[in-house]
Amino acid sequence: MVVKLYGQVTAACPRRVLLCFLEKEIDFEIVHIDLDTLEQKKPEHLLRQPFGQVPAIEDGDFKLFESRAIARYYATKYPDQGTNLLGKSLEHRAIVDQWADIETHYFNVLVHPIVINLVIKPRLGEECDVGLVEELKVKLAVVLDVYNNRLASNRFLAGDEFTMADLTHMPAMGYLMGITDLNRMIKARENMNRWWEEISARPAWKKLLVLSGH
Repeated sequence: MVVKLYGQVTAACPRRVLLCFLEKEIDFEIVHIDLDTLEQKKPEHLLRQPFGQVPAIEDGDFKLFESRAIARYYATKYPDQGTNLLGKSLEHRAIVDQWADIETHYFNVLVHPIVINLVIKPRLGEECDVGLVEELKVKLAVVLDVYNNRLASNRFLAGDEFTMADLTHMPAMGYLMGITDLNRMIKARENMNRWWEEISARPAWKKLLVLSGH
């Protein structure tokens, strides 16, 4: 059965789900949701996602929203199909979950407002909060140092294998690498740069870029 994904291919959260689908070799159909639908919180979309955001999926009669929950669901549903994203033991899975949680609570909370200000607002003709961005960059540098230290002794965030811990970072990392100042922050950290070069060379990421028109 083909899974319907409602969202935009270029948005970070739908990309997280798409990467999971591509790594797990799951058939999907993208149903584009435009910005007007989101901004106006149209009733038909609120039935899929009560907060009016993306992504949301329909898999037969099963419906789900929130990108991290969707990705975990499919990684769990198809453990032996495609890439094992959850870990091979209870302990390994706990470490995968740990770094996936770090992405949510330490990494994304800083990166998201940076991207909003440096990428999204200019596209909408809105003013960037330069002071906020500089403050967030200082905090992000501390977080990136933790990542760099972790990756000094680990090929990937949860150990020797690519997992959900890495995948969940990739949409935001893609944005960061496209912003000159942030790109420099990553490249200045040798281990993080090595990690990004490896995970962004994966076939799933390359396929996602093609879907996005890059």
